[in-house]
Amino acid sequence: MSRTIRVLAICGSLRSGSSNGALLEAAARMAPPSMHFVLYDGLRTLPHFDPDLDGEDMEPPGQVTHLRRHVSAADALIICSPEYAHGVPGSLKNALDWLVSYPDFVGKPVLLWNASAAGGDHAQASLVETLTTMSARLLLDASLIEPFLRKKLGSGADLEEDAERAVRSSLAALAVALM
Repeated sequence: MSRTIRVLAICGSLRSGSSNGALLEAAARMAPPSMHFVLYDGLRTLPHFDPDLDGEDMEPPGQVTHLRRHVSAADALIICSPEYAHGVPGSLKNALDWLVSYPDFVGKPVLLWNASAAGGDHAQASLVETLTTMSARLLLDASLIEPFLRKKLGSGADLEEDAERAVRSSLAALAVALM
């Protein structure tokens, strides 16, 4: 009997109908039955990172606790992010800042995906640097950080055959990494 793999999927875009969100939704629909996706929807409501709200013997703000509970419950994370002004969207970086000192994040397997048909090299490089500093277990060989989509995705969209193969391959590599 195989165990269920719990994946926390975080979209770095706040825009409704973003290609990054659509890619995560498509992946959740086509994931194998042994993989359970949780699409994190709290990025927009996280307070700005403030170390004064996260000291020892302190309960962090409720939305931060919510994010951290999702991270603790997950076996792995998939972060799918656009690039804004050659960098990571501020809301995603803010979420990562809240996880910097969170011990359950250390060593957590992370896939990076990029739903842009045009690139995103700067944001992906920045995410690699940040997540490496945070001691994430980056699965770069299984990540989809090079452009692999030929068209912009809309919510509920199905992937083209080659993109579907790439996503399935990435998810399979994630499952193998968790064995």
